[in-house]
Amino acid sequence: MVRKFTGFLNSTVRGKDSQAIELIAREECLLCETTLIDSDLYKRYKVCHACRFHYSMTARERVESLADHGTFRESNRSLTSIDPLSFSTKGSYKKSLYDDQTRTGLTEAVITGSCTIDGLSCVLIALDFGFMGGSMGSVVGEKISLAFERAAKRKIPVITIVTSGGSRIQEGILSLMQMAKTGLASNLLQQKGIPHITVLANPSTGQAYASFANMADIILAEPGAIVGVNPIRSISDDVRKESEDSHTSESHLTHGTVDAITDRTDLRGVISVLLDLFNKEFTIKRTSSGQVTYPSSQPTEAWHSVQIARHNSRPTSMDYMARIMDNFVELHGDRVYGDDPSIVCGLGQIGGQTVVVIGQQREQTSDSEHKDNTGRTMPEGFRKAQRALKMAEKFELPVVSLIDTPGANLSSEAEQRGLGHAIASTLTLISSLTVPTISTIIGEGGSAGALALGVTDKILMLENAIYSAVSPEEAAELIYQDEQRAKEVAGSLKLTAMDCMDLDIVDQLVPEPTQGAHKDHHEASRLLKRALLQNLADLQAVSKRRRLRARTKKFRNMGEYSSRLKSTISREVESLRGTVLRKVNELNKDEVD
Repeated sequence: MVRKFTGFLNSTVRGKDSQAIELIAREECLLCETTLIDSDLYKRYKVCHACRFHYSMTARERVESLADHGTFRESNRSLTSIDPLSFSTKGSYKKSLYDDQTRTGLTEAVITGSCTIDGLSCVLIALDFGFMGGSMGSVVGEKISLAFERAAKRKIPVITIVTSGGSRIQEGILSLMQMAKTGLASNLLQQKGIPHITVLANPSTGQAYASFANMADIILAEPGAIVGVNPIRSISDDVRKESEDSHTSESHLTHGTVDAITDRTDLRGVISVLLDLFNKEFTIKRTSSGQVTYPSSQPTEAWHSVQIARHNSRPTSMDYMARIMDNFVELHGDRVYGDDPSIVCGLGQIGGQTVVVIGQQREQTSDSEHKDNTGRTMPEGFRKAQRALKMAEKFELPVVSLIDTPGANLSSEAEQRGLGHAIASTLTLISSLTVPTISTIIGEGGSAGALALGVTDKILMLENAIYSAVSPEEAAELIYQDEQRAKEVAGSLKLTAMDCMDLDIVDQLVPEPTQGAHKDHHEASRLLKRALLQNLADLQAVSKRRRLRARTKKFRNMGEYSSRLKSTISREVESLRGTVLRKVNELNKDEVD
């Protein structure tokens, strides 16, 4: 699809706009040759109903498809370009501008203004590829910058729709400087905690893509869109085939540079949900005073907890998210290298309040075999989590993390991609957030891979979960050079939920249905949701300074000889003393006999 469309795209960029429009207006699809003349989907969204190819839309069509009817108010419409460099070419720059203005009805390659989407206010910026390839000249940069400044002043989100084919060569270095201008203007949103959502349409290349478009909090892309810094038309023929494959929105999703691919028919709904999630209208509060407590769990044999925590049918992070969260929107990629499926994160609502949720998604294996490498997090997974944590801080949203991993991925590839720094920087970031943070060990909490998302205000733990520095198998291998003795070692690791409570590692145990969470996913989710709501209410009733101070004190005191730790050690000593006495008595009896 991409290669077939490239010729059409190149002809458009070279200035043959009338030819491009004639092609789009054909009765048959350019790709699958399906008849489009009677297609309601094509008439409304410019999408082929057979192959789902997304054709170009004008900026005004974009506005009509997204904004509530009659709410769009265009800004700076009268701004128009001149010929600042007296550009000398076979055709006059002024004439090219006049021709495009006459044909499109626009004064420049961008429309800006304010509107509502499902009743939620925003600033809308839409580039028009039909006007000189959507390139960024001085006026385009000025209009975009003014729109960002207006949004920052009014404290409302910005939606940018990008369709751009490259630079405005007729304005030379002035065109290049628009990258800096728009980038600096978009920084105002970052400084004031205002959401910015970008939609990459076909094509999204050049200066617009490499500046304000990539600075958005959420980056969506349309299916099959050509995306990249370097326009395909400028790539040499010998590498074009490979580059065309890498310049797709699907490829960018795989490599972690976009959050999601969204069909144009769903775009308005997705943007509406995101605007609603960013709209901090509700806060969870208690209706009654007093601390709610759960009945304390009975001590469980350690190896039994290990088996239940690893059970193939135990709910995963995504299972809990689906049952606990409303309007969940998943984010993808670390914007650097890739998208690690072992980390699932996004925005959602719990009890009507928007939170950032991060879950470690562990692959389920057979009961008889524990594959220790499943669910192990790569550096790009930790960096994706960092994106979500920074978003929570920017928009002052609580963080909920669900921990279920045997540990970080310890492969040579992970080391080469900066595993150590990824773990350390994630741990440091989550520990320094000023927003309320809650982590819950829902299955296996293994080593630094779990701790990186567990340095939070409140640490919850399901009653059959486990939490340890090393797995029982690793401990058995280190002590006995025999993994088969893992059951024997498990008790000494003190990895059960009750052990962690006794050691002051976790703050609250969350009960599970009889025989374990794997027996009833809905009931397990209900109990976890109730615990999360209670702790969110408690944390939001405390000031930022007190929360940070309490969080720091909690981890600073871990391992100190506290009264609880003293009683735990005393029990261990008594247990050990009883074992020694029994052995002595057995030896004495043998001697008498």
